[in-house]
Amino acid sequence: MEKYWLVVADDDYLCLKNVKALLDDDNIRISCVRSGAELLRFLKINEPDLILLDVVMPEMDGFETYRRIREQEEEYGRRQTPVIFLTGGHDSENEQRGLALGAADFIYKPVKRDVLLSRINNIIANSKTINDLAEEAVTDHLTGFYNKAGTEERMAELCRSGGGMLMILDLDNFKLVNDLYGHDMGDQVLKSFADISRQCSRQEDVLCRIGGDEFLVFFRNAKSERAVAAFSERLNERMVNECRKMMGVDFSLPIGVSLGCVSVPEKGGDYHELFQLADRALYQVKQNGKHGYRYCDSELQRPGIENADPDAEFARMLTLCEERSELRQAMWVGQETFTWIYRFMERFAARYHDPYTRMMFMLLDEGTESVEAYEEAMFQFGCIIQRILRKNDVITQNRANCFLLLLPELSEENAPMIIERVMAAWERSGYGKGIRVISRMDYSSGEKETDRKK
Repeated sequence: MEKYWLVVADDDYLCLKNVKALLDDDNIRISCVRSGAELLRFLKINEPDLILLDVVMPEMDGFETYRRIREQEEEYGRRQTPVIFLTGGHDSENEQRGLALGAADFIYKPVKRDVLLSRINNIIANSKTINDLAEEAVTDHLTGFYNKAGTEERMAELCRSGGGMLMILDLDNFKLVNDLYGHDMGDQVLKSFADISRQCSRQEDVLCRIGGDEFLVFFRNAKSERAVAAFSERLNERMVNECRKMMGVDFSLPIGVSLGCVSVPEKGGDYHELFQLADRALYQVKQNGKHGYRYCDSELQRPGIENADPDAEFARMLTLCEERSELRQAMWVGQETFTWIYRFMERFAARYHDPYTRMMFMLLDEGTESVEAYEEAMFQFGCIIQRILRKNDVITQNRANCFLLLLPELSEENAPMIIERVMAAWERSGYGKGIRVISRMDYSSGEKETDRKK
């Protein structure tokens, strides 16, 4: 098993052969190159543990090669590989120059095996310790991405010197996972999202976690909005599928990913300004249905203000909000909209002591003829409760067999009458064979919240 991987850069073939022979029996992998230019090409696609670099080489000497190595590592966002300079002469000036540049050590030719092995072992061990500590300081332990501390410097550098896309990602409705399934499951969801993000991005892209469920991604050298759209679509599709694997096929939370994006350097090179633009684009996604992306454009950057007539504009806005047809049944909404309505009613009840009732019906299969029969029964039950309830009542279907209701201005005394009417209509429907219906309800007037405030 290999202990280390070294690359030796020397234009002297005999020196390369000698170093390779000295380390041949120590499970050390040796790669050899004959010039500084060849070494730079090698390091573009390889990351050895240590570099042995000859000082005197034609065309590009060791010091110039060292400088370009560090530039290339910075460009690719890689750790610095330790370098030992090799030299044939005992020149203290060259030694001081090399160490001042940041070289790990200087070794004089002809190379002695014991000296070489000792210094290689010490340097690599120290380098790994330093790298581990540095990585720990800037790495989020849960996801393996850059943490908030590591993000600032890395993104500032990328936005200043590189082209691409800066994207802020936010997990939609993630709090519901923690509330309903617990924080351990929430951590699993975050880990899965990190894995999905890696799989949907490239090796050169940079991923960061900047908050609980907020992430930052830099797509290097990406210019096309189509790339952002495809990335957003893949994340949303795979995130839902992964949650269903973890929490079961009945998982129905509106989980998803919202993404705000800005192009670099088209919108500038200052990370903080670009972050604000991407965050503004993200806000637009959040306000318009979530689960998608918004690409920052000039309109978003400098929103225009129209000088419309205030009275006409007020009338126009109210007209857009009015019902265009007479609603004769209870309002059926999705889970997310239901949640917002529920929160509004809680606040309203707390402030004005206006009562409302919360009610649930659950249908249990205890011997229906088939899956199709069970599904048809659930559909018919939904139709029944929608007909019976008032048009200011609200319904959502939390699971396929579970119906949740909000009934404003319904007193605790009158609430049981609703259950009786629903059950009587259900019995008349003829769809109840093999199905048991369970109901639950409670009454809210906001008194508990008022008491807490006191």
